[in-house]
Amino acid sequence: MEKIKKIAIQGVRGAFHEIATRRFFQNQEIEIVQCLTFNDLFDSLLFGESDYGVVAIENSLVGSIIPNYALLRNSKLKVLGELFLRIEQNLIVLPNEKMQDIQEIYSHPMAIEQCLEFLNPMRRAGVRILDSEDTALSVKRIADQRLKGVAAIGSSLAAEIYGLEILQKNIQTNKKNFTRFLVISNELNYQIYIQSVEKNKASLYFKLPNEEGSLSQVLSVLAFYKINLSKIQSLPIVGTEWEYMFYIDLVFSDYEKYQGALAAIQPLTIELTILGEYQKGERPVENKS
Repeated sequence: MEKIKKIAIQGVRGAFHEIATRRFFQNQEIEIVQCLTFNDLFDSLLFGESDYGVVAIENSLVGSIIPNYALLRNSKLKVLGELFLRIEQNLIVLPNEKMQDIQEIYSHPMAIEQCLEFLNPMRRAGVRILDSEDTALSVKRIADQRLKGVAAIGSSLAAEIYGLEILQKNIQTNKKNFTRFLVISNELNYQIYIQSVEKNKASLYFKLPNEEGSLSQVLSVLAFYKINLSKIQSLPIVGTEWEYMFYIDLVFSDYEKYQGALAAIQPLTIELTILGEYQKGERPVENKS
């Protein structure tokens, strides 16, 4: 009998991380390990409390989640997959609450940022818009404390789990709102998992000498080998002024060419680390409605 997989997520039940987790590990026996912060999520893996983790890394509207790149690099954990999830934000309240009853709205800062077009008129009308640690936790707090006049922004799954109602659906400003999640694990679970997948994407980071043209040389080599650079993110090196690490995602159809490209850029870097080689995730079809 296959062992139940323990998956660490940021947030409580009903978070978008849980939705992403269940889609990635569909038809598998899993146990959700709830972590209040991303630091807690990584610690859960490092201390052996979880087998895998699912962590948001970027959003199509608000960009990269910079601290998570540093957590990934410092943890030495491996990336074994990715998933793109369409994010649909909802205004969630106790049953029978009306829009005119709302005095406060809570959610994660990123969710609030995604819904400013909806929220700004309410703010001008005197409704307080307040940050919380997590979207689903905001929903849970309303349910647990039976908070009247208070709303949360979160997923439809959170509303269902905690027995609340959706007062307004799809309140995100841009309906083309997607989050990319990485699936991470320790080296052992990574090696076991990737045996059964076709590897056509890689995540890595490198440090370059502080010399003119050093980055363009690396990019030219990748272009020569016809490796698609799907993501590049600069990260400041703590304690070293004006020097940066570069996090990149590479997409390839020929694994040998990809390996040749890595061998060619290695001498151009001071440090080069492969975070993971995996099967690229499918981008969701946009909802035209």
